[in-house]
Amino acid sequence: MANNSASWQWIAGSGVDAAPYFRIFNPILQGEKFDPGGEYTKQFVPELSLLPDKYLFKPWKAPDSVLKSSNVILGYTYPNPIIDLEASRKQALRAYESMALST
Repeated sequence: MANNSASWQWIAGSGVDAAPYFRIFNPILQGEKFDPGGEYTKQFVPELSLLPDKYLFKPWKAPDSVLKSSNVILGYTYPNPIIDLEASRKQALRAYESMALST
């Protein structure tokens, strides 16, 4: 139990380890790095199983023709993104930097 919890905290960047503040978890990059062929993702998110690997972890960037041929309807068969990862990363970095400067 303790080993699994620590592993998840390390991957999520939320543990008590000495990770630098600029290491912010990105689920898109994690998927591309650790599931490049999409085997795991396609098994557990079958609504994306027909998407080309290039768009598997970011279907909202796929052209309409690719979405249509893959039977993906954003907002209906698969949700639209909740946040903009790039913008939220920048916001988090600004917040972390301001805390570091104030100490």
